[in-house]
Amino acid sequence: MTTRSPDREALITSPRRASIDSGNDSGGESYGRYSFDYADDDVDVIRPPDDMVRTIPGKLSIWTLLVVIMELCERFAHYGGSLMFTIYLQKILHQNKPQAIALNRGTQFMSYGTTILGAVIADQWLGKFKTILVFASLYFIGFVLLAISSTDYSVDRGYGLAGFGISVFLFIGFETGGIKANVSSFMAKQIPLGYKVTKVPGVYEDSKLTIERGFCYFYWSINIGTLFGQLICPQVAKLHSYAMAFTVPAIVFFISIVVFIARSKHYIKTKPQGTVLTKVWHCMWYVRKNKKEGQAHWLDGALGAENVEWNDEFVIGLQRSLRACKVFLFYPLYWALYNNMSDNFINQGLTMKRPGWLSVDQLNVVNSLVLVISIPIFDNFVFPLLRRCGLRMGPIARITTGFVIVVCGFIYVTVLQKIIYTKGPYYDFTGPDVPVGATNDISVWFQIVPYAAVAISEIFASVTGLEFAFSQAPAELKSVLTAVFLFTNCGGALIGLILAIWGGDPQVLYVFAAETAVLGVMSVVFYFCFRHYNVVLAEQEQFHS
Repeated sequence: MTTRSPDREALITSPRRASIDSGNDSGGESYGRYSFDYADDDVDVIRPPDDMVRTIPGKLSIWTLLVVIMELCERFAHYGGSLMFTIYLQKILHQNKPQAIALNRGTQFMSYGTTILGAVIADQWLGKFKTILVFASLYFIGFVLLAISSTDYSVDRGYGLAGFGISVFLFIGFETGGIKANVSSFMAKQIPLGYKVTKVPGVYEDSKLTIERGFCYFYWSINIGTLFGQLICPQVAKLHSYAMAFTVPAIVFFISIVVFIARSKHYIKTKPQGTVLTKVWHCMWYVRKNKKEGQAHWLDGALGAENVEWNDEFVIGLQRSLRACKVFLFYPLYWALYNNMSDNFINQGLTMKRPGWLSVDQLNVVNSLVLVISIPIFDNFVFPLLRRCGLRMGPIARITTGFVIVVCGFIYVTVLQKIIYTKGPYYDFTGPDVPVGATNDISVWFQIVPYAAVAISEIFASVTGLEFAFSQAPAELKSVLTAVFLFTNCGGALIGLILAIWGGDPQVLYVFAAETAVLGVMSVVFYFCFRHYNVVLAEQEQFHS
């Protein structure tokens, strides 16, 4: 049963979410004549209004934007700092290419390998807000330690590599997981669910589209932060020192913490209810002990169970979550290619001619700049145009598109690497008299194309993956499923760790070719395995709180 607002300003939402605002002191947020209690995490059916002709995304609230700004600053610190690792490890800490790649991929492994732990801590003990705050504080300490360990005093006395390991693996990498697992779903929780009437009859703001917009701009903020971090930090290292360059992310991240807690009382928060993984285990164990014949889904045996801790909505949400996990199994291959931007692309650029003012790792700016420009274009023009033409792309179609675009980009990378080896004067850099910093006669600007291709692929694959994780999980599983999606990057980093053995010249050519071929084949397999999901998801009428 939906409630219609006579003043055309209220949200139409589920019965458990809406109540007449007559002195309600439930702790929720108020919109017009209605108050929304976010303490109830049960899943409700939200039915479209009878007179609805089309839907549009709503505006993002100031509280949602504060979370987005916090993520912007955090990404400035993370990418501004980590972008320098490959050259810093080779130039200052005297590691060779395979060693530098392995350490860099190890950082990525830690950053995303702890996401599930971060989700469990939030659900079991601290809640999302406190978990983000605690992990962010430790993250800040890590950058302070990294800046100290990169000073001339520390490096000259042999403390540089040990300091790098402690600060990156115990603090920066480890704490990233706690933030990443919770911040995107915490942002989405600031968006009230339902349909909001607009001034145009028959046109409603749909919270599903608003959350889709929220994730687009969340990802956009990531790349604004990344863009400025990648522009500023390498130049500070080039003109001053790595110690000062690592201090900049520490300062910016401190600002992000201040921004995040500035208006903390206004955030929509939910108290930790204990880890949902226990409930998931109990549900699955119940099904195993009470098997039934002729079930459409193996978890259907948990539907209608009495005197248990779950309800039917949770079981349906768990089924969707497991379906999403099948989709996520293909993402490590995507991330394995994506992560080349932070090491193998940089090493490739170091073998190419470039202007003296350019630090080759700064070409990552192209990726961020393309995303910053493209995301608003896709959100405001491309995707709305497709919807108006009745061609709204489902998640599987978008993800497949992202995979195909990155494969095309890496075909270019592989060919470019081959061309570099055909140019003189050092060809494949295996001769006896190849000096440090040797370059072949080919311009580094040829690298712009793959950086841009990876950026466009992210709009389809990465943004959609985050949105898919949030939309498919029941309320209690949102952090966990988001963490599972982010954990796939850990799988990509693990693939990169293994392939780092062949990260030097000329073996890296075969690494590029192999990665491209594998993801190309798996993109086709992915589409034919999951293309029916687009139809299933289009018919989905339930939306999860």
